[in-house]
Amino acid sequence: MTLNISGPIAGYIAANLRLDLEGMMKHFLPNAVFIDNDKRHEGKEQIRKLLKEEGIAVKAVFEPDTAREEDGDVVLEGPCHGDFPGSPLRFTYRFKMEGNAIKTLETTVWA
Repeated sequence: MTLNISGPIAGYIAANLRLDLEGMMKHFLPNAVFIDNDKRHEGKEQIRKLLKEEGIAVKAVFEPDTAREEDGDVVLEGPCHGDFPGSPLRFTYRFKMEGNAIKTLETTVWA
């Protein structure tokens, strides 16, 4: 399914498909927050560590199949595949933007 996602969110998703850590990082504000299943990672250094150790290391690739706007946020849902137990798992990604950059990204795995 082709989704109409543009700008930094599209860039982040495309970089994730390539497992390109620097490509993903360039779309975050310096003081961005990444909330991964209720664990809070603040600033680019912590986000980089999270993505490297828990994303790139297990080749986690998110392939959204739905997109919507909700309360000013962009919400994507879809499977995440990789070398981790239970793969693929279905995730929700909620993006809060500031200007042309990601201010907050919250990911939640479906139970």
